[in-house]
Amino acid sequence: MFGLVSAYLAALGVLMLAAPGTVSMTSGAPLLFGLELAGPYMFLLVALVSALLAWGLWRMNRWARWGAIATALVGVVMLVPSVSAAAISIQPLSLLRSGLGVIVRVAVVWYLFQEPVVERF
Repeated sequence: MFGLVSAYLAALGVLMLAAPGTVSMTSGAPLLFGLELAGPYMFLLVALVSALLAWGLWRMNRWARWGAIATALVGVVMLVPSVSAAAISIQPLSLLRSGLGVIVRVAVVWYLFQEPVVERF
């Protein structure tokens, strides 16, 4: 998952630098939580961090496991306002998108805390 995020953000960042204006900065908003306003370099920086986490997880490094847990938990915290707003204003599609984001991140944290996974790291 971190590898896919890295590839997506890197492609967007390179495309923004190569041909300004062809891609909207909001295309990375679900993954950057407001940092997309910093421009294509933030896309590339987050892509680099995601690639580093993907590589570390692939190599079963303990620091990568904790980094992935922290990243997923930060993502859950950042999604709480959008889930709350979608629930209050009754926006089913927004609630579904944000809710699925929370579910995926919680599933990542849950998986990385399982005893067999902890032993492998």
